Amino acid sequence: MFSSLGRQSRPFGEALLRYAKNQNILLRECSSEAAGLSKFETLAVKVPKPFVYNVELNRPDRLNAMNNKMWLEIGKCFNELSAHPDCRAIVLSAAGRIFCAGIDLNDMSSMGAALAEHSDVARRCKVLEQKIKIYQDSISALEKCSKPVIGAIHSGCIGGGFNLISAADIRYCSKDAWFQLKEVDIGMAADVGALQRLPRAIGSQSLARELAFTARKMESAEAKECGFVNRVFENRDSLINGAIEMAVEMAKRSPVAVQGTKLSIVYSLDHTIQEGLDHVRLYNMTMLQSDDFMEAVMAQATKSDAPEFSKL
Repeated sequence: MFSSLGRQSRPFGEALLRYAKNQNILLRECSSEAAGLSKFETLAVKVPKPFVYNVELNRPDRLNAMNNKMWLEIGKCFNELSAHPDCRAIVLSAAGRIFCAGIDLNDMSSMGAALAEHSDVARRCKVLEQKIKIYQDSISALEKCSKPVIGAIHSGCIGGGFNLISAADIRYCSKDAWFQLKEVDIGMAADVGALQRLPRAIGSQSLARELAFTARKMESAEAKECGFVNRVFENRDSLINGAIEMAVEMAKRSPVAVQGTKLSIVYSLDHTIQEGLDHVRLYNMTMLQSDDFMEAVMAQATKSDAPEFSKL
């Protein structure tokens, strides 16, 4: 794998990367184990470009409905990628006809069985609280992941899928994409992040509440207009290619700089401006001493090619 080349083999690694670029070669798709991750049943992990990982929801026969296994694996996957030195940017996409059909209602029977073990409301509440917390943490793993996450959404993105993609750093979609916060239609309030993240993402409490209270569909054009997605692509193929191209641009930059930038942005969401300034000042007093900063400054000053930054 190109991304495993170390600084000591830079000339050989650079030659391989140039060859791959000239021949327009993508790294072969690999299993999650080959990519240095755990084995996943509901996710497919690919490495389409050096330092770029593509995490794909992979239950196409169930329209990528989120069962308990998928919830757990999403959290585990993004936690592992956060610490993975070969990963600098992540594209989140989905296999099959639609991005995600939401919660797998077939899984609700197992929840009912767990609740049936207890006759006391306090014990049943404890079971539910623990399960919801696990699911919340799984979605939040995208936000807490140190690497930028680009969501690439095609066709339907419903309920749990909407909550999931709300935690991505950047969102692109295809022209046929539509979004639906479906929870009120099944008699519940969304409880894994969309109600907290959507108003911030679109900057409109009014629109966020309309979508949440009515469960109506938001088509790709409206999603672009309100700022929920950055770009709309003609179809799924161009969407995935566009997302990967953007991830490559991020992966070219210093991982110290990119990961520090995400850390500061996420921290500042829940803190005052001054607290955010204090936080990034304390971060940069160390990171401005890194090799990445000096190499990037020299490259800019001499107008030379961007340096090949070490793994982080």
